[in-house]
Amino acid sequence: MKKILRIAGLLFFLTIAAVSYVKPVYAQCAMCTLNAEQSVKDGNSQGKGLNKGILFLLAMPYLAVGAVGYMWYKKYRRKQVDVNFKHDPINLN
Repeated sequence: MKKILRIAGLLFFLTIAAVSYVKPVYAQCAMCTLNAEQSVKDGNSQGKGLNKGILFLLAMPYLAVGAVGYMWYKKYRRKQVDVNFKHDPINLN
C-alpha cells in the first residue's frame, strides 16, 4: 500500500510540475517562421497550420516508440505463480 501511495504521490507531483510550467512552443526554424509570417501577411491561409504540422511530425516518432514499447512489455512480461509443486514458482506468459 505504501508503494502505491508513493507512486501516486510522485505522479501527482510530476503532473503538477508539468502543468504549472507551460509556455507556448514554436517548433519552427528561422526560415520556416519567416515564410509562414510572410504568407499570413499576404493573406494566404496555408501558413497558419505550419506550426501545428511541424509539432505533429515531431510527436509521431515518440508515439510510435511508446506504442511498440508498450506492446513489447505486455507480450514478454512474466507472471510468477506458486502452484505448490515442491514450492517452485512456474513462469506463465
